[in-house]
Amino acid sequence: MSYNKTKCDPELGLKVHEHLVKVGVETPIKETGQVIDRKGKIDVIESLFTDIMKTLGLDLTDDSLIETPKRVAKMYVNEIFWGLDYEAFPKCTTVDNKMHYNEMVVERNVNVQSNCERHFVVIDGLATVAYVPKQRVLGLSKINRIVEYFSKRPQIQERLTEQIFHTLQFILDTEDVAVLIDAQHYCVKSRGVEDTGSSTVTVRLGGGFKNHPEVRNEFYQIARQGCK
Repeated sequence: MSYNKTKCDPELGLKVHEHLVKVGVETPIKETGQVIDRKGKIDVIESLFTDIMKTLGLDLTDDSLIETPKRVAKMYVNEIFWGLDYEAFPKCTTVDNKMHYNEMVVERNVNVQSNCERHFVVIDGLATVAYVPKQRVLGLSKINRIVEYFSKRPQIQERLTEQIFHTLQFILDTEDVAVLIDAQHYCVKSRGVEDTGSSTVTVRLGGGFKNHPEVRNEFYQIARQGCK
């Protein structure tokens, strides 16, 4: 899925970026001082991927291959790596917690579709995300959108978990956040050791989820019921 400009909040995105830099979990992005728009990025990547295909000995005059460099470039910029652009950060609508709800809110089976930054192959899994509201309650779909946003960049699962965790703490102004991701890595599954059965689980707990065993165990139980 590509991002929808009408559902973005660049101002909030900049604040989140500054917060992630402060806590040390931002994606390593090199500031070049040169602003390249999306079309410019597509043009550059298309040219470079053309060189890769030629180096591999592929015939780019073939009707099956001739458009591949452009297809890959558009996929990188508009579909799988758009989360590098904080202009595309999702709107995160919150409402007053007028009902004084103070138990956990859990979103299970949230799709995680990302790409490993070491080999640029697929990471595919599910996330369980929870928080305990204080003054504000977050729209449920916003949790899914935050997970999607940080998934749409070259990632390692540990950093992805941290970015979702710290972003929710920042937006909701609460320590009581929990994130669990269970995912398969195709850099393990389709190359290298070629282990098709294993998955990687990462967990980040804050506030009551970390300090109170009964709350932590309840979260784990709900997560186990979801990530199957």
